[in-house]
Amino acid sequence: MAKPTFPTWLGSFGRRNQRPRQTMSVETGKTDPMTETDIRFPVDGRTRKMFVDGAWVEARSGKVFETRNPATGEVIGRVPRGDAGDIDIAVAAARRAFVGPWSRFKPFERQALLLRIADLFEKHWEEISRSDTADMGMPIVRTRANKLRVLGMLRYYAGMATAIHGQTIDNSLPGDIVSFTRKEPVGVVGAIIPWNAPTAASVWKIGPALATGCTIVLKPSEEAPLTPLLIADLMNEAGVPPGVVNVVTGTGPEAGAPLAEHPGVDKIVFTGSTATGQAIIRASAGNLKRVSLELGGKSPVIVCADADLDKAVPIAAMAAFANSGQICIAGSRLFVERKIHDELVERLGKFASALKIGDGADPTTEIGPLVSERQLDKVEGFLNSGRDEGAKVVTGGRRLREGSFAKGNFVEPTVFAGVSDNMQIARDEIFGPVISALPFDTLDEAVDRANATPYGLAAGVFTRDVSKAHVLSRSLRAGSVWVNTYHAIDPALPFGGYKMSGYGREGGTEQLDEYLNTKGVWIKLD
Repeated sequence: MAKPTFPTWLGSFGRRNQRPRQTMSVETGKTDPMTETDIRFPVDGRTRKMFVDGAWVEARSGKVFETRNPATGEVIGRVPRGDAGDIDIAVAAARRAFVGPWSRFKPFERQALLLRIADLFEKHWEEISRSDTADMGMPIVRTRANKLRVLGMLRYYAGMATAIHGQTIDNSLPGDIVSFTRKEPVGVVGAIIPWNAPTAASVWKIGPALATGCTIVLKPSEEAPLTPLLIADLMNEAGVPPGVVNVVTGTGPEAGAPLAEHPGVDKIVFTGSTATGQAIIRASAGNLKRVSLELGGKSPVIVCADADLDKAVPIAAMAAFANSGQICIAGSRLFVERKIHDELVERLGKFASALKIGDGADPTTEIGPLVSERQLDKVEGFLNSGRDEGAKVVTGGRRLREGSFAKGNFVEPTVFAGVSDNMQIARDEIFGPVISALPFDTLDEAVDRANATPYGLAAGVFTRDVSKAHVLSRSLRAGSVWVNTYHAIDPALPFGGYKMSGYGREGGTEQLDEYLNTKGVWIKLD
């Protein structure tokens, strides 16, 4: 896609704010221009800086922490360990930008900026993909395949930047009074993202902030901080004004919590665990900041006897195994109509055992490592719990320790049969490549059991009967329901949860509303 043109009335926007690409030299404490032949952000163990107020800075404390390749265990980078003081500085910068030059950007200017960012993402997509793969383990085939979604998100937000409007509303008061509404940016946004999809999660927060005229302080997960810093570099090159996008690295307690409770933050948007989401709600009470939460899930997938099993098996398997199960919408509870249960479970086991496990950098890898040893220990605990409670391991069920797996966080994709609804593996979010197969006899039973969870993020259905498809999609209490497919996400459609899976939406016009205030205006004419 060609870069956006800038008409004469727009002045030097885009060029005026563009700054040279820069390296971040810890040895000299200076920044040096990069050439086009430099590899931006190589995963070579170097120490990075974080991005605040248009500059690359260290944490005030000088502390750093390591990030490791989960496939090899090697240190691939060190980043600042920001804390409450660093959050204060970033929020202040975001506030200055919000009331300063950024507030004078017209919708077309914000649109042009987002389109330029999208062009840079497209140009550097291979680098972004490799960064995600090295930092959190997602197979390179999957990170590369995310290109269409991420570029689509950026260009969708660009389109929406010029589509924000209020309404003229007739009122019933006496006299000649005109009344209308205005949509205005909510202000400074604090965004806290998880490690399982750094690029998409960053864009899902930054994109709507830029489209609506907000400013943002992004706190990435300490498990995968490198790609958000790369994204900050691209934002800088695109000409995002200082203070509009800030990235502060650090731990949840030291940086995430201060951001959630900061009185200078007008809105918090968070993706992560339900427990942390509840803590964020409590922290937001200080200034009653707006909150959007996309939290955990324990998503059901219902396979009816009339389903096309040749299509259902691979889709249902990857609904749970994609990204090594480290997806909030993972379809980990597989409800199978009893008459096809044994056949489907057998075929599912064969499919799972044939998946290639390995380093995500290998283009042939289908199942990469878990993000950390801590996450691996957690998943191992669920595998042991399943056995202890009487579930049958159809395939998988163990950590891989031999040969090339020795230094990584690898676990086999696992299928359990003989699972009951009260087992831990059927109740709790595992965040690993684990499927629990559960038989059912009637659709009413399947719906009741599928809904018998505190979560409500997603659900799947496999059937060739269009009536069943409509009945089940209406009856399942989840924010997204996929029929004969899974993981379908488009920028134009809202995504979010019911119940303990959170509130607020990402994607669609509903997401933009989350970043806007509605003001009523009254003008008396007589």
